[in-house]
Amino acid sequence: MIFEEKLIKNNQIIENKENGRLILAPMQGLCDDPMRDLLTRIGGFDECVSEFVRITHTIHSRATWLRYVPEIANQNRTFSGVPCTTQILGSDPDIMATNALEAVRFGVTAIDLNFGCPAPTVNKHQGGAVLLKEPERVYQITKTLRERLPENITLTGKMRLGFENTDLALENAAAIANGGASVLTVHARTKVEGYEPPAHWGWVRTIRESVSIPVVANGDVFTLQDYIDIREASGCDDVMIGRGGVICPDLARQIKQYLRGESVQAATFNEEIIDWIRLFFDLCFAKEPNGKYAVARLKQWLGMMKKAYPEAQQLFDAIRTLREADEIREVLHSFQAA
Repeated sequence: MIFEEKLIKNNQIIENKENGRLILAPMQGLCDDPMRDLLTRIGGFDECVSEFVRITHTIHSRATWLRYVPEIANQNRTFSGVPCTTQILGSDPDIMATNALEAVRFGVTAIDLNFGCPAPTVNKHQGGAVLLKEPERVYQITKTLRERLPENITLTGKMRLGFENTDLALENAAAIANGGASVLTVHARTKVEGYEPPAHWGWVRTIRESVSIPVVANGDVFTLQDYIDIREASGCDDVMIGRGGVICPDLARQIKQYLRGESVQAATFNEEIIDWIRLFFDLCFAKEPNGKYAVARLKQWLGMMKKAYPEAQQLFDAIRTLREADEIREVLHSFQAA
């Protein structure tokens, strides 16, 4: 049964508005183009955002943009047709705008500004979350890009609640909104909090109520119930899913089943997930045929998935000591979880 206006579960209510979206988060070193390809094939995601392209003092070539965001060559869509936004990270408004215009020349139609990366090496070079210490710089970056980019190019921003604390959260949100971004995504933690729970979903509501642009809620969505809870706490229709979508690769599909009023059918390891793992390995191998990348990425993914699936632990143990792609492919071909 499809509920046209409201969906009810466990005595909770979600407003099921038509513009509610599920967005795959831009996770550096984790959600690369093979992972984006796989997760959007599985279904449920309406959009995805690339890993950030770092802007320093150089002007990137087309080859560089395509290395980070190969979806550009496919009209900014993944293999399954899901739109992909290109994210950039930097601190110099002029050089960021110049690079963004080059990206547009190569075919990019949507750009997201990273004001949330917590990595020390990035922050050390004045990129990512460290900019949240200076809302005026956040404003100048956003404003410069909005003024320099063609009107038809979408510009959005993603921020955390702050660097060490939330004192400047509203000021930074206003800087992004007033600078001309059309959508703001809020990861409901500070930089110092990293990825440690809990995410402060109530803060997202406070920010949403303080700006005039749509806000996307992000942080700690690992289950369908988390999705229900973050929408209720934040008041946001749109939700971005990060690590939860990697650990549970059909999470977005489950959420969409729920929103359509369908019976939620979680994927089983031997029937679907193992095939997704095989496909992911092949996608990684196609990206870098020497095999090292595919081996490393597969082990990384299984290391995360084993938190949710005992079968992933079994597979991880079976390939843990293997180094060659052919050896691992042989294990994957015959693997059936006990």
